[in-house]
Parts: sequence; structure tokens; C-alpha cells
Amino acid sequence: MANKILEKSPLFELRASKRISARPEEVYAVVSDLPRQAEWSPECRGGEWVSGEPSTVGAIFRGENLRSEDVVAWAPLIRGTWYTEARVVAAEPGRTFQWMMLTHAREDQESVWGFDIEADGEGSVLTHHFRMGKPTAGIHKIVKDMNESECEKFITDWTAKLEQDLDETLDRIKDVIEKQ
Repeated sequence: MANKILEKSPLFELRASKRISARPEEVYAVVSDLPRQAEWSPECRGGEWVSGEPSTVGAIFRGENLRSEDVVAWAPLIRGTWYTEARVVAAEPGRTFQWMMLTHAREDQESVWGFDIEADGEGSVLTHHFRMGKPTAGIHKIVKDMNESECEKFITDWTAKLEQDLDETLDRIKDVIEKQ
């Protein structure tokens, strides 16, 4: 079933920012350590580097994720534990760290998560962002049996979930860094 909303590009483009009382290099050291994501991510429970030099461009990270039943409960999402792989696409200490989600065949998807850091007096402003250009295989699988209005509702509900996740992630990172 073709859904016109899936033709929109980017499908998702979200960002949130928070001031953190730490220098950009300190913030970068934390957010570029993807195995630590369990400390701040609403879904990622950590993981491991599976190839390349950790936290450098080209390195691949395998994440373990956990999604509860109440997240966009009406939609046919993966529930419980599942795994993803991502490749680091930008790693500039003190400035930016980004990773692109990969297919099961380790092909690039237009799904990029990241952090940008700017100095702000004695601290930093950390921006967490997510962009999905074309829908991933996972999005297509979720909406395959939905009509147009259900698909639009899913994209609206998923956008709200992502916005909440970005804010929650930043709050948790701020706590982790400022309590070090």
C-alpha cells in the first residue's frame, strides 16, 4: 500500500538542545562513547564496537535496544530486545559526533543520529539531532498494512516519541556529565 506521507523527504528531522556545565571536549568524550548509551538513551541499552577503531569515522557499533509495550502501543513495532548496527560518519572531538544506521546487510540507510557541541562560556550547548531522509526498511515494515490516515497517525505519533526521546536523552546526559 503506497502512503504519500512516506514520499516526504526528510521523513523526520528533529533536534533539541541543552546547556551543560562542562567543556565541549568533556561532553564529546561522553557522547562519543556509544557503549555508555544505556546511561542516557530511552531505548539503547548499550552495545559494543564490532569493527574499526572505537568512536572514529568508519567504526561500526552494534547496539542492544529495548522498547516497551506502551511506546506508540497501537502500531506494529518491534517490542522487547532487538539489535541495530550503525557506522560513525562524523567524529570531530569537541564539535560533532554522528552515526548512520545500517541495514542487516550493513548498507547505509538515510537515518542519522548525532550530537553537535558548541562552547558557551564555561560550559557547552549540546544539540542532539536525528534525520531520516527516505523511510528505512523498518519504517516500511511497520506501515505496510496501514491505510493513508493510519500511516499519517503513525508518523505524527512517532515524531512526538522521537521529540520526547531527544529531550530525555539530553536531560540524562546533562545529569551524567554534571555529576562526574
